[in-house]
Amino acid sequence: MPHRTPGAPHKRRADYLTGKPIRYYRPHGSADLRRLIDEGFQAFNAARLGEACRIFTDTMLLPEHDTTIGLTMAGALTPAGLGGCVIELIERGLVDFVISTGANLYHDLHYALNFTLHRGSPFVDDVELYEEGVIRIYDVLFPSDVLLETDAYVREFLVRWGVNAPVSTAELHYALGLDLLKRQPGCQEHSLVAAAAAAGVPLYTSSPGDSSIGMNIAFHELMNGSTLMIDPNKDVNEVCAFILAGKKNGCVILGGGSPKNFYLQGQPTLWEVYGIPKGGNDYFIQITTDQVVWGGLSGATPAEAVSWGKVNPGVLPDTAVVYCDSTIAFPLFCEYAVGSAHNRRPRKELVHRRDELVAALQRTARAATRVQPAPEALDITTDSGRRR
Repeated sequence: MPHRTPGAPHKRRADYLTGKPIRYYRPHGSADLRRLIDEGFQAFNAARLGEACRIFTDTMLLPEHDTTIGLTMAGALTPAGLGGCVIELIERGLVDFVISTGANLYHDLHYALNFTLHRGSPFVDDVELYEEGVIRIYDVLFPSDVLLETDAYVREFLVRWGVNAPVSTAELHYALGLDLLKRQPGCQEHSLVAAAAAAGVPLYTSSPGDSSIGMNIAFHELMNGSTLMIDPNKDVNEVCAFILAGKKNGCVILGGGSPKNFYLQGQPTLWEVYGIPKGGNDYFIQITTDQVVWGGLSGATPAEAVSWGKVNPGVLPDTAVVYCDSTIAFPLFCEYAVGSAHNRRPRKELVHRRDELVAALQRTARAATRVQPAPEALDITTDSGRRR
């Protein structure tokens, strides 16, 4: 309902912020939930969730496979409290790097800074919310001051950091996480950005300008004369280097969108651009509400990804797409994983190996380029049939 009933009293800010605080949920490995998924989820998307859980725990996490696992996050997951699930996976070594929307990482900072987001209702008067300074993300409500204070922290961090050079988003988020650990002791328990820094897990953002963190970096350049720049080339090469170094590669995709494509483009970058035939991902798990019929990347299946070289054609049995809201399916998925036999692995700490692995990528790409056919040997024609 966009407007209140005529004659109804105007609510004040405090009236909207009476719902329970949203906390980061940490899975504990419930045996009852594992039994429900294995024995009760028998058909349709319930069965697909069961398949996804078992692919992850019984194959991807096997020590002998040594799978390098990327997690991608789209949608408002940290405001809904799902950052705790990601922290649990990170601390247990079950995720090696993360590609997220910038918004998820920005809203995670609210928890690190001890601000409170509240459970609310989507059926409220948004004009009143605006007048009272309350922000709404569907049914998550919080004061607009939270945005202003978080923005101020980011800007002050950028000044403290003092870097004036091109950086990858992983480098930026690692430094931000270390700053949080120093200034907010213990915040790694309820902050994905801080927990990732503590565990050496790189955090990437595929579209850094499309979030409040990026907005504050723009402020830093305009108002402070900073030459700090987010270099997407570094992000592309670092992710490709992780994939190249992996004995096996697999992904867990929440939602879809830009983070999904940014991860999956790694394999085509290797074979199509660098001439390195890595062979496609060995495992593919996605939780999404999008449908394949609309033609968007978010709904594209692992079978379609085979044609791009994103998924190894021989491993389609080790892929699963669960058509469900991530806020429902992902906590169940994490409970299952934490309760599995292979619920902990040595952490790869890839954030500290970025330069080393990019150098290895460069050596391999240069060697591959030397054996490629010369451009004049390629018979590429225009629409008119003339050879270019």
